[in-house]
Amino acid sequence: MRSALMAAVVLVGGVPLPASPGETQEHVHGMSHEVMPFDISKTWHVFRMTESGGTQKVVIRDPSYADQVAPIRRHLKDEAARFQAGDYADPSQLHGATMPGLAELRAAAGRIRVTYDDLPDGAELAFETGDLAALTAIHRWFGAQLSEHGADAKAE
Repeated sequence: MRSALMAAVVLVGGVPLPASPGETQEHVHGMSHEVMPFDISKTWHVFRMTESGGTQKVVIRDPSYADQVAPIRRHLKDEAARFQAGDYADPSQLHGATMPGLAELRAAAGRIRVTYDDLPDGAELAFETGDLAALTAIHRWFGAQLSEHGADAKAE
């Protein structure tokens, strides 16, 4: 029995990923500095699902956090290029390799268009596809991020 339980533990960067939603949100918030160059407590991750994919914005919570805009833009610009190529290593590092939608997103790289745009208060990635399996993967991934980022995320 002990070995079966041990096999179920997911390691992220050598650290066990918590099982409960509250613990997972705390873990993601605490580990965010390992993947993101901005202060997650000063930003919102905003997700909007669409019929062709969706958008992910990272924006500052308050105008007094304007020093976070440049690191947000730099990070999302880099992520857009990586995601377009099917490289989801950063989300995998933060959320775990078994995060819903990740494996499918990697496999669908050539069928998903990922674009980047500056926003006055941050940046935005747009994911577009005509492939139903890729669309489902995007929506599953967005849903998982909304859940795992907890108070740092919101739907639009």
